[in-house]
Amino acid sequence: MPTIRLLSAAETHTAIPDLCEVLADCVNGGASVGFMQPYSPADAEPYWRGVAEAVADDATLLFVAELHGKIVGTVQVGAAQMPNQPHRGDLKKLLVHRSARGHGLARLLMEAADREAARRGKTLLVLDTATGSDAEAIYPRLGWQRVGVIPDYALWPEGGFCATTLFYKQIA
Repeated sequence: MPTIRLLSAAETHTAIPDLCEVLADCVNGGASVGFMQPYSPADAEPYWRGVAEAVADDATLLFVAELHGKIVGTVQVGAAQMPNQPHRGDLKKLLVHRSARGHGLARLLMEAADREAARRGKTLLVLDTATGSDAEAIYPRLGWQRVGVIPDYALWPEGGFCATTLFYKQIA
């Protein structure tokens, strides 16, 4: 049975090795989440240290999915916004290790993110994801509305341009 948890800053620091493994696996599996291949767990450590700082500052909510006591998935909500956007959150880095896919972890992580963001007064979440990726198909099934596509937005981890699809979801 999977467990979904919202991590504190201290828990985030403790979880960095597992989070590094998840991120490296996803990037090396082709996920366009900001990093290029080849990508090792050691490469991911500075990123997760920055996330831990953002968690400590209450700027980011970090959720993890655990199977058999090991972190195998994660998602973030960027909660700190400009003064004219206190109602909005940015959904970031929905990641599930390839070995743990097929257990509904993406859905469980997203549901937890929705609930906690709403509890903290957010009524609108936004995200972008690589157009044509496996991840793009997940969001409409979870109630997200497609806004449009921006061509040549980023690079695939193995190189070459990819477009991004923008989504939003009203929550509360």
